[in-house]
Amino acid sequence: MTASAMTAPDDRQAKRNVAVLVAIQAILGSQVTMIFVVGGLAGLQLTRSAGVNPCLATLPISMIVFGSMTTAPWLSQLMQRRGRVTGFVIGALGGMIGSAIAAWALWINSFWIFLLGSYLTGTYMSAQGFFRFAAADTASESFRPKAISYVMAGGLISALIGPQLVKVTGDLSVIPFVGTYAVGVLINMVGIWLFFLLDLPKPPPGPRGGPAPRSWLSLLGTPAIGVAVICGMVSYALMNLVMTSTPLAVVGCGFTTGNAADIVSAHVIAMFAPSFFTGHLIARFGATPIVATGLVILGLAGVVGLLGMELLHFYGALVLLGIGWNFGFIGATSMLTAAHPPHERGRVQGMNDALVFGCVTLASLASGGLMNCSGGDVVQGWTAVNLAMLPFLALAGAALIWLSMRPTPAARRG
Repeated sequence: MTASAMTAPDDRQAKRNVAVLVAIQAILGSQVTMIFVVGGLAGLQLTRSAGVNPCLATLPISMIVFGSMTTAPWLSQLMQRRGRVTGFVIGALGGMIGSAIAAWALWINSFWIFLLGSYLTGTYMSAQGFFRFAAADTASESFRPKAISYVMAGGLISALIGPQLVKVTGDLSVIPFVGTYAVGVLINMVGIWLFFLLDLPKPPPGPRGGPAPRSWLSLLGTPAIGVAVICGMVSYALMNLVMTSTPLAVVGCGFTTGNAADIVSAHVIAMFAPSFFTGHLIARFGATPIVATGLVILGLAGVVGLLGMELLHFYGALVLLGIGWNFGFIGATSMLTAAHPPHERGRVQGMNDALVFGCVTLASLASGGLMNCSGGDVVQGWTAVNLAMLPFLALAGAALIWLSMRPTPAARRG
C-alpha cells in the first residue's frame, strides 16, 4: 500500500450523507420551485380580488424569504445544540403548515392570511439552506466543495418536478393554485422521513474556558467571512430579484402561465446542473475565481434581459441567471465553510443565512415594485429590474478584488 493510499481521507460516511441529502433536495426542494412559480401569480390574483395594491403582488414571495431570514439564526443555533436532523424536521413541518394555510387563504380569498402561510413556508426554505452545510459536516477538506456541489445538484431534479406539478395542479380546484399548495402539504408529509436516514455527528462543543462567542460585527470583520457573505448576498438576491418578476413579465407580455413555468424550470435546471462540476472547479482553481465568474455571468443575464422580451430572451436571461447564481453562491458557501472553526459553525452559518435571506427579502420586495410600479408598462418594469443589478454586481466584484489583493495566501485561496 502506498503512502498516499494510507493517508487518503475516508469519505464513505460523507458520501452516504450526500446521497441522502440529494434525495431530500430533489423531493422536498420541488415545493420551493413550485411556489416560486405560482407565488407572484397567486398574489396578483388575490390583490385583484381583494382590492389590494397590485404593487404588493410579489409580497408573498418576499414573506417566504423573510420567514427564512428570521428563522435562520435560531434554527442554526438549535442545530448546533440538538443536531441537524431536528432542525430539518422543524423546517419540513413549517413547510407543511405553511402550504396548508396558503391553500386555505386562497379558498377564502384572504391576501393577508396567504402572507402568513408564505411566512411559515420560509421555515422550510431556511432549513433547506443548511443542507449544503450538512454535506460539509462529515467531508474531508478535499471532498468538501464537491459534497456541497453535489447536494446543490439535487435541485436539478426538483427543477424538473416543481414546474410540472404546477401545470398539473394549477387548475385542479375551481380556485386557481389551491391544488398546488395542497400538493405542497403532501410533499412535506412524505419527504420528512428521509431526514432520519442521515448519519451526522453530534455538534462539537465550544472550547472550555475559551473566549466568548464573537459578535456578528467581529465575524464580518474577518476578511474571508465578510467577502463570502457579501458575495453570497449579492448572488442570491440578484437571482431572486429577476426570477420573482419573470412570471409576471412573461404573462404580462401575453404568454401563458405554462410558458412561465417552463422558463422558470429552465432557470432552476441552470441553477443546479452546473453543480456536478462546480465543486471540482473550486477544488482545482479556488473559490474566489469561481465566484468572480459567477458575477460576470449574472451581469450577462441582465444584458440579455435588456435585449428584448420574446420567449427566447426570457429563456436566455434566466438560464444565464441560474448559472451565475450557481457559481457565485456555491463558491461563496465554500469560502465561508473554510473561514471559521467548527465550534463557530452555528453562529457563522446562521448569521450568513440571515443576512443573505434578508437581502433576498428586500430583492423580492423591490422586484414587485420595479415590475409593477416603476413605469407605464411591462417593458419599462422589466427594464428597471435588469438595470437594478448593476450596482450590486459592482459591490461584490470590488470586494473580491480587495480580498485577492490581500497578502495572506489563505485569503487569496478563499
